[in-house]
Amino acid sequence: MTRTVSAGKFPKIRIGNINGDLSVVGWDAEEILIKADEDELILDQNGDEVTFNCNDDVSLRIPREASLIISKVSGDAALRGVMGNVEIWEIENDLSIREAGSVAIETVRADFNLRGAKGNLHVRNAGGDVSIRDVEGSVTLDSAADDLALRGARGNVQVNVGEDVVVYLEPKADGEYSITAGDDILLVLKPSVNVTLAMRGDKIDVTWPGIENQEDVTERVLVLGDGSAKIMLNAGGDIRVTNDAEAGNSAEDFGNFAGMNFDWSGFGERISRQVEHVTARAAKRAEEAARRMGRHAERQARRWKGNVNVGGWNWDVNSQGGPTPSSHPSEPVAEEERMAILKMLADKKITAEQAEQLLNALEGG
Repeated sequence: MTRTVSAGKFPKIRIGNINGDLSVVGWDAEEILIKADEDELILDQNGDEVTFNCNDDVSLRIPREASLIISKVSGDAALRGVMGNVEIWEIENDLSIREAGSVAIETVRADFNLRGAKGNLHVRNAGGDVSIRDVEGSVTLDSAADDLALRGARGNVQVNVGEDVVVYLEPKADGEYSITAGDDILLVLKPSVNVTLAMRGDKIDVTWPGIENQEDVTERVLVLGDGSAKIMLNAGGDIRVTNDAEAGNSAEDFGNFAGMNFDWSGFGERISRQVEHVTARAAKRAEEAARRMGRHAERQARRWKGNVNVGGWNWDVNSQGGPTPSSHPSEPVAEEERMAILKMLADKKITAEQAEQLLNALEGG
């Protein structure tokens, strides 16, 4: 079902419970475009306030300056181009945000990715990895279970992370930055920086012209430039401070960062692809009624044969590692076959790379 609701330029949108994936994209129109299963959607409007609940996936296009309150999403959530205030209470899986205003989040139970916020960002709890880039205001992360990558924070920073941190900072005068990590911290600064560094960790390594490392110290205070900004680093593992802009690309040299894979060169593009992937999947599954497609997928699975099992599906694999279709004449790709692969990806039975290979194989690519 596709439905349009007039809402004005600055509506207040409340999303109650979504028992599936959620996609929200801001646009210039003064109306809300809804794509969802009509039988599963509950909608209520009172003036410029609109409330949604749905027992399935939902895809929304909303006025760009709308304010957005999300209570709970049982699947993944993706937001893009929502420049009003965003308040999120609970996301059960992954959350991706690109181009937003101010963002306040209570809980994300899996990974959280953000690129571009015009206001402040405050996250209370993240259950997985966190990637943040280009926040005009302050960044506050009360608790993240896994790793953090942070770059382009214009305001103050206060983060508490269970594992490793890679952070690129350009401290402002009199700015305050507090970074706590359960394992290692890699801090990258510009050569002309003016900061006072207070560091505590198992090992402290400062790679900086004119600065000598001190052997066997676990605490150190260091003044660079006029020392006007204040940075506090507290690590359960090692600390490394450097002015090498490429340090994050080879973080495996610094201990536990090997698994974090911080290649900043394509950071924005990767986040964009994640947002677009979740957005497309939510809209598609809503339009096609994913539950019915699941039943089609099961029937289709019984027809497919091969040698290698990927997420419960059997495929032949060629010498290049990609799946090859069976030798019978090619047929047009049924939509339920596409949905079956996307469903396996959503259920994390296969990786995104494997899903792409399977789709290419179905299309004869």
